[in-house]
Amino acid sequence: MNSAPTLQLGLRANLPQFLLLVLVNAFVGGMVGIERSILPELAQQEFGLAERRAILSFIAVFGVTKAAANYFAGRLGDRWGRKPVLIAGWLIAVPVPFLLMWAPTWGWIIVANVFLGVSQGLTWSTAVIMKIDLAGPRNRGLAMGLNEFAGYFAVAIAAWSTGYIAARYGLRPEPFYLGIIFVIFGVVLSAFLVKETKSHAAHEASIATSPPQALSNAAIFQLTTWKDKNLSSATQAGFVNNLNDGLAWGLFPLIFAAAGLGLDAIGVLAGLYPAVWGLSQLITGGLSDRWGRKWLIASGMWLQAVGIITIALWWSYAGFATGAVLLGVGTAMVYPTLLASIGDVAHPSWRASAIGVYRLWRDLGYAAGAIIAGVVADLFGLGSAALVVAGLTFLSGTLVAGRMTETRCPSSEHLAQLAA
Repeated sequence: MNSAPTLQLGLRANLPQFLLLVLVNAFVGGMVGIERSILPELAQQEFGLAERRAILSFIAVFGVTKAAANYFAGRLGDRWGRKPVLIAGWLIAVPVPFLLMWAPTWGWIIVANVFLGVSQGLTWSTAVIMKIDLAGPRNRGLAMGLNEFAGYFAVAIAAWSTGYIAARYGLRPEPFYLGIIFVIFGVVLSAFLVKETKSHAAHEASIATSPPQALSNAAIFQLTTWKDKNLSSATQAGFVNNLNDGLAWGLFPLIFAAAGLGLDAIGVLAGLYPAVWGLSQLITGGLSDRWGRKWLIASGMWLQAVGIITIALWWSYAGFATGAVLLGVGTAMVYPTLLASIGDVAHPSWRASAIGVYRLWRDLGYAAGAIIAGVVADLFGLGSAALVVAGLTFLSGTLVAGRMTETRCPSSEHLAQLAA
């Protein structure tokens, strides 16, 4: 009787499944991208919304629902396995493009973003967890760079495509046909080709140098949110990162329109930032495996702040493009590195749950960004809203620089503190 083959960790050993999950995450990103360039304009033109707070309500709802789904994705992935959660997330996305195409009121757009937020939380979080399962500790940063590249480059392509289609055929329904294509491929690939990876996490836990840690949900939440200086530093940086991404999603198209740009140009600019972000992660994820996590995160947050300030103060196509590139590079330095740092510190036995808590707080940043940017924009103008968010982003990077220690090779003392 033949014994079962020994599981292997690493990108090369699991390359076909890893690349399949990269493709799946591209379709996940595309679902967000179909809203990225045209939904704020849709709010003004078709639904007559004038207050920025009302326009940005769809981002706030998206952020809250995605944040909650992130948390449960980690817990459910540990309990039931990763693949069922991934499939469930895709099935929840099915109504989204149809609601966006046919919504008779803005309230239905909000409902679409409830579905989208839940779907994104389940699918993206699970794709991240599955890639970390397969990659093992050696190439964790590279794995996250590839994952986030696929997702956010797809955001960029979808944002540019919907802007292009809207400029030629109108804001609805044609731009949202892309969403139907993304859902079909996402469901089929996840259901029939993706394989379960929970056993890889169990294998890593069995060979880990630190002993298994039986932590309660409350203990994991506390460690990731405030008690552990590395986990909590990463969590606050993720929160602020998505706070400024909420600004980019909701207010940048309005800033571009206020500067007199048309839908074509807005689509290009809305796609430029996630395109630079996505492509740069092919480099920054791997760099964090060699250079370490801390200073890529801190300097990336500072560079994001510079990019936002550039857009706020230099109202021209060249200024917007320059700011978008700076923001994209800064975000690429931060995004995969934060996920890799969580994977560095959290034990494999509770890593999925820690990632769920991190992503809970990170995506609540969307809601915070929508509220802060909307209120400040209504009171003091679009440029002032961008400057306030830039200030918060700079402070976040400073907190990482002052509080976080390097996680690429966590010290035995730090691991002992987590186990205590």
